[in-house]
Amino acid sequence: MGRSIERGRPVSAPGEDSVTGDVDWEALRAAAVEAMGHAYAPYSRFQVGAAALVDDGRTVVGCNVENAAYGVALCAECGLVSQLHITGGGRLTHFTCVNGQGEVIMPCGRCRQLLFENGGPELLLMTVSGIKRMDEVLPDAFGPDDLA
Repeated sequence: MGRSIERGRPVSAPGEDSVTGDVDWEALRAAAVEAMGHAYAPYSRFQVGAAALVDDGRTVVGCNVENAAYGVALCAECGLVSQLHITGGGRLTHFTCVNGQGEVIMPCGRCRQLLFENGGPELLLMTVSGIKRMDEVLPDAFGPDDLA
């Protein structure tokens, strides 16, 4: 797991078939674990790291950043989505999130909405119960089409 996070480094080649599992999920989880190591969680001590693949092969990551005013803390997924847009945009295709022990955890409801907005219903997530599509972990999601 000692791989370093490099902006724009693919974990898997663009165009790999996500349905047949040709994505290196362990490498993606390792990127999330490394990102978690940068978390700022002095209050809860609950470190979180997230990593995702983008449709052009980039890997984007994020970690949680707490604040003494608890309501303005940033989830790892917020940092990941910011990195997605600052490094060129695109669509998320594969996602995972880990806690301080490197165990896979589920994004909260707010973060599921962020992921849906940036990956759509077909985004694949590594979950505690296996690989699932975004529309399985956020059924009947509200999205851009609802504003049309």
